[in-house]
Amino acid sequence: MEKKYRGVYVDWWQIKRSTVYRVAAIILSAALLGGGGWWLWRNEFFLAKQEISDAPKDTAKIISFEGDVRIVRAATRETILITKITYVSAGDTIQTQADGRAQVQMIDGSTLSIRPNSTVVIRDSASIFGGTNVRVTLDTGQLNVKTQDQTEATNNVVEVLESENRVLAQTDASFNINEQTNGGEIRISRGGVESNVGGEKIVIRENEFAAVTGGKISPKERLMDAPKPVAPLSSEQITVTTDVSFRWQKPESNSAVNFHLQVSKSPFFVADAIIIEREKLTSQIFTLANLAPGTYYWRLRANAASGQTSDWGEPWKFAVVKQASTESLAASDWRVEQIGGNVYLVSGKTQAGATVRISGREVFASADGSFRLQISAAAPNVTVEISDERGNRSRYGLNLNSSKAVRQS
Repeated sequence: MEKKYRGVYVDWWQIKRSTVYRVAAIILSAALLGGGGWWLWRNEFFLAKQEISDAPKDTAKIISFEGDVRIVRAATRETILITKITYVSAGDTIQTQADGRAQVQMIDGSTLSIRPNSTVVIRDSASIFGGTNVRVTLDTGQLNVKTQDQTEATNNVVEVLESENRVLAQTDASFNINEQTNGGEIRISRGGVESNVGGEKIVIRENEFAAVTGGKISPKERLMDAPKPVAPLSSEQITVTTDVSFRWQKPESNSAVNFHLQVSKSPFFVADAIIIEREKLTSQIFTLANLAPGTYYWRLRANAASGQTSDWGEPWKFAVVKQASTESLAASDWRVEQIGGNVYLVSGKTQAGATVRISGREVFASADGSFRLQISAAAPNVTVEISDERGNRSRYGLNLNSSKAVRQS
């Protein structure tokens, strides 16, 4: 027994050093795999992939979103807050809140852009006999539809109140529910739409407008553009002692008889953030005094004698500051997540209340300085602009692949 014990003891001490290294490497690899798996799970990597891979046949897909966007599932009546790319089945309802926007890729290749405060129901999404049937209903708000090339078996229909509107190939169309008139509005900037209201059919073509009210469709008109803003310039800084004069130009069609102006603290023009609203302005200038320091947004639309209202123009931003300042705003904790394609989520930390602007999108930093912004960028490098109401500003160059940011000014 003594010799046997001594033999085992000697064998244990004779283990090769390479074996010890090999065991240590196995343990380390297991730890890295486990840690990596935990990180992917915490960031919902597997859930996001599963959500798309498990999508039922012939479903549409939300490819981009911003703000509060929800889906009401027809099968379960469950309401889901959208936090990642997901599918939409026939019967489902998409709802955007005051700060919400969404882009939906349909099975025929068309794209739906759903504006804030809108409700869209996916009525049909099916592949039949080599073609596709796509049908949606706009209940509230505004919906833009872009189509590409279509086959003869493709059927793309948008329902607006009592109208059925078949969207033709290579078309860019806007559909709107006007809450003031309780009617529908159809604007075509490219291509055409075949509209059917109570058996009355009409083809609305490029640069044309028509309204749907009381079960009838109005005669077509030339599409009226939004007024062109002149001043204050986009991103202009104005000292607090100066009155702000808003100036704009008439649309090129020159059919506008009055204008509608909104000035807001929010780029989404939510009701609680609008500080001034003036309708039926006949002049092309409006002066506002005693604006407190802060960041503001303004936009315009025009009204024609026929009753046609233009779309809102793109909002312009300006800042009222106490005095000009050159102090730089620091930013840190940069992180970039690729949602899919050219869509990214950029987050970081800066001064509380500062405005962060990237690729035409902007957001306010929260009370702790954190911000999170979804952008679309074709190139890997983007410019980040950070500013506050005192006139301080900084500019960073951000690489979307490495999440590294370099201050430029």
